[in-house]
Amino acid sequence: MAKTDTATNDLRKGAKVVARTALRDVPEGTTGKVSMVTGLTWIRYWVRFDNGVSLGSIDRKRLATPDQWKRFLAGDEEEASTGAADAAGADDGAAAEDEGGGGATTPNGTFVSQKHIDRAKAARARLTGG
Repeated sequence: MAKTDTATNDLRKGAKVVARTALRDVPEGTTGKVSMVTGLTWIRYWVRFDNGVSLGSIDRKRLATPDQWKRFLAGDEEEASTGAADAAGADDGAAAEDEGGGGATTPNGTFVSQKHIDRAKAARARLTGG
């Protein structure tokens, strides 16, 4: 079977990476190491970051190799392939803010509305008596 272009962009277990964007409890630019690669056609990464946080289900566009990170900081690397996806995500976020404000985006890009966050907080308070 012929290799595709995406096969050359995939990371392997043990690869050193840098967080290209801020993730939950991981600031942008934090270094780490890939601990597990999952998926067949939709590859996701589990990473142990140097600040002690381990995150799973991270998309490749949110990670960079150290060389890619240096080029990114220098402004040499273009993000044409992820630019359209980021623009679409920004539009979704703006629409969600107009509907009720607040909310959060998980590391895999799923938006959780503020209404659901408030409901979960109220349920925890009821269950714990706090």
